[in-house]
Amino acid sequence: MRVERAVTWTTASTPTVGPPKSDAGVRTLFIPATLLPRLREHLDKFAGPGEDALVFPNTQGHHMHHGSLYKVFRPARKSAGRPDLRWHDLRHTGATNAAPYATTRELMTFMGHSTMSAALIYQHAVEDRMAGLSAAMNTQIPRLPSEQD
Repeated sequence: MRVERAVTWTTASTPTVGPPKSDAGVRTLFIPATLLPRLREHLDKFAGPGEDALVFPNTQGHHMHHGSLYKVFRPARKSAGRPDLRWHDLRHTGATNAAPYATTRELMTFMGHSTMSAALIYQHAVEDRMAGLSAAMNTQIPRLPSEQD
């Protein structure tokens, strides 16, 4: 998927299409293969024809306003038992889930960040990850003759 444009709402009812906030926002993303059937189904059902069709249009096929999004998102988050969840939290979750598998530079590209400090927000040190790091390092340390079986 290629990210080349972004939508901002200059007024309550006027969308403006333009480049992302920074040059780093223009990027190519690779979608996990397990999500492709769901994405294809969504595109067939909701998106208009052509390469430039909106992935998430409103019911009239135009840019979706955040108010319309929240009409669906509020009940979904309540159903999930997370009424406190914000839309941006989904982006944060995706970035946090990607962080253990990416270098800082890769995460910056994935998220469209132009600074390391923005990417570092998502690189939380979690106990399991640190234990795995220790175990991986352990395999690289030669055993002493007295430690041999």
